[in-house]
Amino acid sequence: MQQYNVGIIGATGMVGQRFITLLHNHPWFNITALAASPRSAGKTYAEAVGNRWSMKDAMPSGVAAMPVYNAITDVEKIAEMCDFVFCAVDMEKNEIKALEEQYAKAECPVISNNSAHRGTDDVPMIIPEINPGHAEIIHAQRKRLGTKRGFIAVKSNCSLQSYVPALGTLEKFGIKNVLACTYQAISGAGKTFETWPEMVDNVIPFIGGEEEKSEREPLKIWGKIKGDKIVPTDGIYITAQCIRVPVSDGHMAAVFVKFENKPSKEEILNIWKNFSGEPQKLELPLAPKQFLHYHDEDNMPQTKLNRDDEKGMAVSVGRLREDSQYDYKFVCLSHNTVRGAAGGAVLMAELLAAKGWFE
Repeated sequence: MQQYNVGIIGATGMVGQRFITLLHNHPWFNITALAASPRSAGKTYAEAVGNRWSMKDAMPSGVAAMPVYNAITDVEKIAEMCDFVFCAVDMEKNEIKALEEQYAKAECPVISNNSAHRGTDDVPMIIPEINPGHAEIIHAQRKRLGTKRGFIAVKSNCSLQSYVPALGTLEKFGIKNVLACTYQAISGAGKTFETWPEMVDNVIPFIGGEEEKSEREPLKIWGKIKGDKIVPTDGIYITAQCIRVPVSDGHMAAVFVKFENKPSKEEILNIWKNFSGEPQKLELPLAPKQFLHYHDEDNMPQTKLNRDDEKGMAVSVGRLREDSQYDYKFVCLSHNTVRGAAGGAVLMAELLAAKGWFE
């Protein structure tokens, strides 16, 4: 596989830091540019991050000495240095949309962790194992932007990565109604217990904007390309409740689902056990060998025990059983800053690289 030079826009935040750890020694991608806010620009990465390094692994020494560019004013310079960039900035949504389009129009593809473009009709929102074909909309997006190489592709909300894959493998049975309650780690808010002591021994039953994303984004993931846009699926009704819990990493979901054609429990378990998506077939570097891990024990999966399965890239599922009001209920778990954020974006970039979208 060809080597690619990549940049990280928003490199000093928690997701940016996770990008650093996942891309360090990556077999295909070499970090050549780091960018952040104007207050970090001009410093070395180590100086810009200071005492805010939140990863378990030490900051790679080569990255520590790299200069930090201004994410807003150094677009052209960064575009010249990189084959594509990962974006995880903390800005207003309209500012993010404009910035990502600026990079794309500078012929630098953007793999975004941000939510700003998730609702844009011609921007693919890809879970690599579930809807890799949505990359084809990039042709229409390039036409709109007037670019040859530049485009934007996004990953979905981090909590969706825990349970939408398990549901997505069951689409052929006709998903009708879904109720999902997510129990989300504090790193999803970019926090640690040191920076957010109020979360110790506490639960907050509200995460701004999260329930709306949870009810809307799966419909686009399960949608179809029609003309120059991705049209969300209709006929599936989702309701969600999102709760912040005192956990460092790992989003869990309790899911209830009703089908048009109810499968047997054995059929569902067989599908989950044998499912293999495009990343597994292509043997992408970050792809988990087994995407969906089903646990038979009543008390599994558990956040502390399973969030790091397959280096945090697997989805853990358990407690599948029939329900009195829906057809089935089950629980799911994924690592929110690995599979749910930076890792999901890197895997998407690997998929796009393998398919030639960066050429």
